[in-house]
Amino acid sequence: MNELNLDGMALAPGVVETIVSIATNEVEGVASVGSAASGGLRSVFGSKPSTQGIDIAVDEDDKLAISVRVDVYYGYVLPDLAANVRQAVADAVASQVGAQVSSVDVYIDGIQFAG
Repeated sequence: MNELNLDGMALAPGVVETIVSIATNEVEGVASVGSAASGGLRSVFGSKPSTQGIDIAVDEDDKLAISVRVDVYYGYVLPDLAANVRQAVADAVASQVGAQVSSVDVYIDGIQFAG
């Protein structure tokens, strides 16, 4: 995604993705955003949240179409978890950025078992 311009405010690439990543990680049952294998050393050392697995596009109505790929923990009802991710992402983007969200597509790439 290129720079996003909203009501005279320009957001650098990565800002909205970071907000989406944080909102998604706060949903109970989400193990990681993006593939767990792609997290690498960055996730081990806890630097900025991973934005791998997040795609954002601006549609023809100037609304954001967001897709997020997650790994989830075993034992959660997947349709409910996906609905919670959708709601958390839409709420976070609307409240922190002021952008309208047209869609949030959730892709569950894997299941992790508590260790």
